[in-house]
Amino acid sequence: MPADAAHAVTPLSAPPALPERPALFLDMDGVLAPITATPGGVGPDARRSRVLARLLERLDGRLAVLSGRTIAEIDRICEGVVPCVAGVHGLERRGADGQVRRLDPHPALGRVHDALEDFARDRPGVLIEDKALGVTLHYRQAPDQAGAARDLARGLAEEHGLTLQPGDMVQELKTPGADKGRALTAFMDEAPFREAVPIMTGDDLTDEFAFAAAAGLGGFGVLVGPPRETAATFGLTDSGAVMDWLETLAERA
Repeated sequence: MPADAAHAVTPLSAPPALPERPALFLDMDGVLAPITATPGGVGPDARRSRVLARLLERLDGRLAVLSGRTIAEIDRICEGVVPCVAGVHGLERRGADGQVRRLDPHPALGRVHDALEDFARDRPGVLIEDKALGVTLHYRQAPDQAGAARDLARGLAEEHGLTLQPGDMVQELKTPGADKGRALTAFMDEAPFREAVPIMTGDDLTDEFAFAAAAGLGGFGVLVGPPRETAATFGLTDSGAVMDWLETLAERA
């Protein structure tokens, strides 16, 4: 989290009415969808897809999903409704023109994947997710392995020059050069987001970069979940509250 942007906010009030010409940026897990035991546990939802489609129409396309998931996974879960998406924390990004921009994967990712697979092999509940541009170690179903997972991930990141992105019961090792803040800023430099007011909604430490970026561009962040030290200004309790809020915005925007 950018240290100069963080501040303690307790409690966080609900988001205000949308400013004129808003642009919405939304995380996936914990925001558009509840956290599940495994990444594959999240699937399409008719209400979510309907609300997102309505928001896109009301906001003239100024809506994007910024997620640690791949673009393919975002499209699967959102049923292809959202054209503008950033996957793997911004390492791949699709703009309104449909063009996908990807960084080249770090050459050490294959070796790191093998090391994580070796770690998971004798630890039931530990899962490995290969995202091509990064690899994620999930231990939500094996919380007793949290310390060992953190130590392994930290060591591999230092050894190979990868970016370590801690999350909620996950450790992600990824190609350097991108984060959600940079992805949000890149969208804001393009149509239809240009000259809009950015609003980022997220729940995890990975979203702090985007909260800070939104604030720096005259917008704000909305933290989902328990209050904590954050660069966000407002808060919502959980993904259910997010969907209620978005549904209201879809009718009033």
